[in-house]
Amino acid sequence: MNEAQCARTMQIIDTHGRDPAALIAILQDVQAENSYLSQENLELIAKELNVAISKVYGVATFFENFSLEAKGKHLVKVCNGTACHVRKSQPIYDAVHAYLGLSGKRKTSDDGLFTLETVACLGACGLAPVMTIDGEVHAKMDPDRAVALLEEIRAKEGSAQ
Repeated sequence: MNEAQCARTMQIIDTHGRDPAALIAILQDVQAENSYLSQENLELIAKELNVAISKVYGVATFFENFSLEAKGKHLVKVCNGTACHVRKSQPIYDAVHAYLGLSGKRKTSDDGLFTLETVACLGACGLAPVMTIDGEVHAKMDPDRAVALLEEIRAKEGSAQ
């Protein structure tokens, strides 16, 4: 963690009055700032709130919305709720997973462009199967369309460099 990130984390802690009861809000704000919670941030938060690192880590790992890994520039979420699942969301996930070259528990592509996640429900059951990219809903997906969307983004990112 660089000096600016450390200062920003301290500012967030101060904004919440250094109150251990505000731990979840502090973690949310730090993650919003950095896209994930680094080990260094967790240790700093524990130290400044005067709570055990195990407590901070326990909260950060209990809630699914917290991430302890850096995320890619674009967040891809494939819904695996009941409506999406019965309408074949798993082949969509599998195609995206393969396209991004992911293996094992890795969620982020080697180029750092994409992070792939599944979610229990995106609340768009009538549009199933659904996938979001950076919060934008893509309805009635299939594996080919999902990969094509990522190819478009990758092409735009390549031309922007």
